[in-house]
Amino acid sequence: MNIVFIGAGKLATHLATELVKHSFTIQQVYSRTDHSAQELAQKVNAKATSNIKAVDTNADIYIFSVKDSALLSVITEMPSNNGLWLHTAGSISLDIFKGYSIRYGVLYPFQTFSDNRDLNFRKIPIFIEASNKTELDLLQSICLQISDKVRTLSSEKRQYLHLTGVFACNFVNHMYAISQHILKEEGIPFESLLPLIDETASKVHTLLPQEAQTGPAIRYDENVIQKHIDLIEDPDLKEIYALISKNIHKTNKS
Repeated sequence: MNIVFIGAGKLATHLATELVKHSFTIQQVYSRTDHSAQELAQKVNAKATSNIKAVDTNADIYIFSVKDSALLSVITEMPSNNGLWLHTAGSISLDIFKGYSIRYGVLYPFQTFSDNRDLNFRKIPIFIEASNKTELDLLQSICLQISDKVRTLSSEKRQYLHLTGVFACNFVNHMYAISQHILKEEGIPFESLLPLIDETASKVHTLLPQEAQTGPAIRYDENVIQKHIDLIEDPDLKEIYALISKNIHKTNKS
C-alpha cells in the first residue's frame, strides 16, 4: 500500500517511520520547505517535493500532518486523486475534507511526539473516523498493524480528548519548565524533581487523579500557600499558583 505524507514534522516522522517498519511504502513526502521534505524522505526511502502541485496522484493513502491553521489551505491546493485522505489533527473535524475528496478520514495518535525519542506504537491509542464504513474498516485494518489500541471516535468527542491532552501533557510539561527555572535560579539540580515526577505519573495507573492529589492546596493551608506566592517574583506565576491552588481545594472539597 502506497502512502504520501503531506507534512514532515514530528508526528509525520514518527508515523511514517513506523508504517515503513510494517511494510507500508512511503511513496512521497511533501513539505513547504525542501529541507524538511528531503529529511523525512531519506528516512523512509521516498521521493520529496516542496511543490504541492507536484504531489503524486496515484497513491492509495494521503496523510495530512500539518499545522491546524494550515490544513485547509493545503487541502484546497491538493491535486485531485482517488486516494483515501486522512488528517492527524485532534481538534479538526472530519468534515474539513468535504468537497475536496469523496474518501476521507482521521487518524489521530494520542501521544506527544519529540525528536530523537523512540516510542512503542503498539501502546499508543489511535482514534479513527471515516466518511463511510468501507473507509473506516480500511483505516482500522491499517492502524491495527501498528497499534493494539485502535478506537472509533467522532469529531465532536475527539475535540474533548484533545483538550484533555493539553491539560495532562502540555500544561503539565510547562509546570516542569517553571520548576526547572526556579531550581536553576537557586542552584538546585532539576534531577532532584525526577523521582517526584515519576511517582506522580505512576500513581494514576492505580489511583484516580483526585485520590492521588496531595499538597497544601487540598486543605488550603493559607500560611504555606502565601509563603510560596511571596517567593515567586513573576506576577503571572503568582496568579497561576493562586488559581490552581483554589481550584485544587474546590475540586477536592466536592
